[in-house]
Amino acid sequence: MSSSSSSSESSSSSQDGEEVGGGGGGAGGDFEGPSSSRRRSGNGVWPEPFVEALAFQVAIDTSRSIDRLAAATALASVFQVCSTWRAVSRSDLLWRNLCRRIWGRSRRLHDTWREEFIHRHRTAMNFRHGRFNYSTLDFNPAYTDADLSCRCLALSDFHLAVGFVDGTVRLFDLATHLHVSTCFPHHHGVLGHFSRAVSGIVLSRARLVFATLFGDVHVAALDAGPRLDPVIPTRHVHLGEVVNDGALVDFAGCSRWWVGLYAGVPGQAFRIWNGETEEPVFVGGTLTDPEAVIGWHMFTELTDFVGRVRVTSQESAVACTSRRVIVFNLRNGGNVHSDQEVGQGVMVGSLDTNNEAYVIVDGRGVGRVRRADNLEEVRRFTARGRRVLGCMNGGYVLTWTGSVIRVWEVEQAQQGHLYSLEEGIPGDLIAMVADDRHVAACNRDSSIHLWDFGNQ
Repeated sequence: MSSSSSSSESSSSSQDGEEVGGGGGGAGGDFEGPSSSRRRSGNGVWPEPFVEALAFQVAIDTSRSIDRLAAATALASVFQVCSTWRAVSRSDLLWRNLCRRIWGRSRRLHDTWREEFIHRHRTAMNFRHGRFNYSTLDFNPAYTDADLSCRCLALSDFHLAVGFVDGTVRLFDLATHLHVSTCFPHHHGVLGHFSRAVSGIVLSRARLVFATLFGDVHVAALDAGPRLDPVIPTRHVHLGEVVNDGALVDFAGCSRWWVGLYAGVPGQAFRIWNGETEEPVFVGGTLTDPEAVIGWHMFTELTDFVGRVRVTSQESAVACTSRRVIVFNLRNGGNVHSDQEVGQGVMVGSLDTNNEAYVIVDGRGVGRVRRADNLEEVRRFTARGRRVLGCMNGGYVLTWTGSVIRVWEVEQAQQGHLYSLEEGIPGDLIAMVADDRHVAACNRDSSIHLWDFGNQ
């Protein structure tokens, strides 16, 4: 394993808003009001519950009108009005509401919600200014084929999951960068050399769900203990029926929903599962009907992306092929919200989502970020290249066009990209993923690259 740090200095508390943190346009959830038992001030002094609600609204309005990081300055201004207003900064309920709305966080990793808010703000500031540690990750090649190659990636707060062409998924600890566990599939059928390849992974703190090109879906429980077992048992939740369904070319989801994208059989493009009951709730769709032949070829040759599907936190999903982009509702049985033919074509590998928006690059290299609920265009940029991979987090889009990874800010429409990750990645990238702290990528020789934007 090798590592290096970016040349930028670490952020100072005054520059990064250490005392209050920062935020902007995140996942839903209204302000949860203070308890009625909280002390109220009299004699013309505004009561603390009112000030707390005011501070919350000021931060949210600032994050929406400027960006997430600007909310820290706005909060600091509120807290400096007087000692009564400053006392509101000690309300953990306020910080919890702000973390939920601005950073999309419903679970904290630190002792208090205020500390969580500060951590998220500092990490976002590091992301804006390109402050990171870079590493390459090594794994134990035991029980693998000589031609093992990476196919997909997924991130959680604690782990990076890497899916391989032989059907295995390897877990890396993000704190130590060590390969800690491996999940092996239960193959019940083989059709071609690549039928075992992992199509997609859904990763959370407690559970790993992954699917293969053949259509098998497996679940592994991730224990909450200090260490994971070297080999994690898996169980089948869905047996692939390739003759009836075609190839499972992509698989994505969240704790509530899983979505499989198929190609090979007309009218069978999607399968939606309830992630809590693990039962399918919808089968159908025609998105990949024109790609049916290519879907069957994937079992015997490594083709480029046939289609891609990604899930937002608003119970919607976005899917595309090289010709069409659709947005559909997961709760209402795949009800299509938008269906767009793209005359100039789509770079399928560029599609990704965050909590509420998606990014996609067309055949001319024009990238667009749109809100999934109303299709409003938030950001436009240019990412020309023979082949484009894309991923995004709450505030940034990353694109790879054949040589370097470029970082684009979503909330502030600058003319060009912010900076590039130029660590020198040999060969073509196969997969790339990002969350608000980490970026990971892998290429055809199975080298795994990790950028950590956490507190430097």
